[in-house]
Amino acid sequence: MATRTEPIARPSTLATWWDTIVEWATTVDHKKIGILYILASMGFFLFGGIEALMIRTQLAGPELRFIHPQLYNEVLTMHGTTMVFLVVMPILTGFGNYFIPLMIGARDMAFPRLNMLGFWLFVFGGILLYLSFLSGGAPDGGWFAYAPLTDDTFSPTHGMDFWILGLTVTGIASITGSINFVVTILNMRAPGMTLNRMPLFVWTTLVTAFLILFAFPSLTVATIFLFFDRNFGTGFYSPEMGGTPLLWQHLFWFFGHPEVYIMILPAFGLISEMIPVFSRKPIFGYAAVVYASVAIGFIGFTVWAHHMFAVGMPPVVTASFGAASMIIAVPTAIKIFNWVGTMWGGSLRLRTPMLFAISFVAMFLIGGLTGIFLATVPVDWQLTDSYFVVAHFHYVLFGGAFMSILGAAYYWFPKMTGRMMDERLGFWNWLLIFVGFNLTFFPMHILGLDGMPRRIATYGAGLGWDFWNFVSTVGAFMIGVGMIIFFINFFHSLRNGPEAGDNPWEGWTLEWATASPPPAHNFDGLPPITSRRPLWDVKLNRVLTPEEVKARLVKDEHIHLPPPSVWPLVVGLGVVLIAAGMIYTYVITVLGVVTWVIGVLGWIQQKGY
Repeated sequence: MATRTEPIARPSTLATWWDTIVEWATTVDHKKIGILYILASMGFFLFGGIEALMIRTQLAGPELRFIHPQLYNEVLTMHGTTMVFLVVMPILTGFGNYFIPLMIGARDMAFPRLNMLGFWLFVFGGILLYLSFLSGGAPDGGWFAYAPLTDDTFSPTHGMDFWILGLTVTGIASITGSINFVVTILNMRAPGMTLNRMPLFVWTTLVTAFLILFAFPSLTVATIFLFFDRNFGTGFYSPEMGGTPLLWQHLFWFFGHPEVYIMILPAFGLISEMIPVFSRKPIFGYAAVVYASVAIGFIGFTVWAHHMFAVGMPPVVTASFGAASMIIAVPTAIKIFNWVGTMWGGSLRLRTPMLFAISFVAMFLIGGLTGIFLATVPVDWQLTDSYFVVAHFHYVLFGGAFMSILGAAYYWFPKMTGRMMDERLGFWNWLLIFVGFNLTFFPMHILGLDGMPRRIATYGAGLGWDFWNFVSTVGAFMIGVGMIIFFINFFHSLRNGPEAGDNPWEGWTLEWATASPPPAHNFDGLPPITSRRPLWDVKLNRVLTPEEVKARLVKDEHIHLPPPSVWPLVVGLGVVLIAAGMIYTYVITVLGVVTWVIGVLGWIQQKGY
């Protein structure tokens, strides 16, 4: 009997791609959401990095005309806004989304769909901001948007409206994420995971979440007032109408200085996880690090007016804010001593994550010390609005926060992908970033002391600024080359990196107790949590052996995971359409309201959060 062979039907590549897109767009898995946050943030980092190189190219020499002064102001504004709101904050949120549930032994975040809504609001808010380049002009008032220079008289395009509404949408994302972190950490820890046993990254994320919840309403009120001044004729910031520009500064900096700690506290947590592992020692002074983090959270709300020493406040007010600015250096210094004490006498392993971690400590120390200079009122009067402030800010947030982010990327890449990143490329990545960073920003201290003001599009020859500006520009391009190496290493290792195993660094927090990458349900079983280092206890046979742990596996039929949902995407789309309609036409706003209502109704029909 003759037989006939039929070809096996295979899904088309297009169908496979579409299924993948739908899977990731509707996921509520905290690990996938964390990856989406990180990838989207790195996408925005590319825009912010290009903007930084445009700024440094324009300032490489005197009286250059690389870009028009108006475009320079727009690029400068978008660079600062992008790096603060679309890169550092959300990428740290991505690490938190991925690892907080793993570190506390939970299956997922407390509100999985709210988690995904936060991601879509962040992405849509960022896209709304960048649409301003295509709509008559981007915002041009600096990332701090001082009023009344940002009202419709001095900034007549819709750029500042995009800035206001884009930050409002991303601010909603930050608030939803913070609520999720607080509830997850306080209510979903595994048995035995007491507050006193939580990893330090969990602690710093918890403090950061409370900071966001108390700080962001001030920014929201400030931007709403500015939107009303620009579009409805109010005068909150107009002296002619009974308002005052200082109201903007108080509202903005009441958010703006805690914002610095919102960006740096999770970085403290990342460093506090890496340094002990590569020093082969427990963290020195765990309780001191926790109390210092909480103290920074409280004191951070008492120092906002040190950004305003030059506005003519009464001496007793400036003195009190100067004292508070110096006091907050104490808990920060405690952390420096803790990290150095952990490394002191340890068996250091200088792998790429540790190189970035040590660089973080050194660079953040420089940034902190220059912050003490700026907390001294007479010194601040001389240095405010100079490049000294730019140097200080970047030593804290690039030398600090972003160094820790790169170290964390190398440290947790094996857990997220199951593969190791290349150490040789990692070394060159670190070296170029470290050298390029110091070449870029250390000369800015000298430029500031020499009187170079910030936010200028060009400068005259013969002022003594030519050489150091050129050095700074060379350093900026070195950072760019270093980041290219990082991306090469990342994508090459994603496909061809050696297999990592479950715990390649011999860490001792719970994320290393599961597979690499973790399964959808995170854990098949957990070791008993009787200390801050559960995997160390297992390794030293203080509790169960690995075989005994595996004998206690949780059966899959007892695991409940929330289903995918399209409704966070629909709700997020509705919110951003409402915002866009406030700029263009109320027809878009109506469409946004309809979309939002459909999304909310669908959300309600699909049970859960």
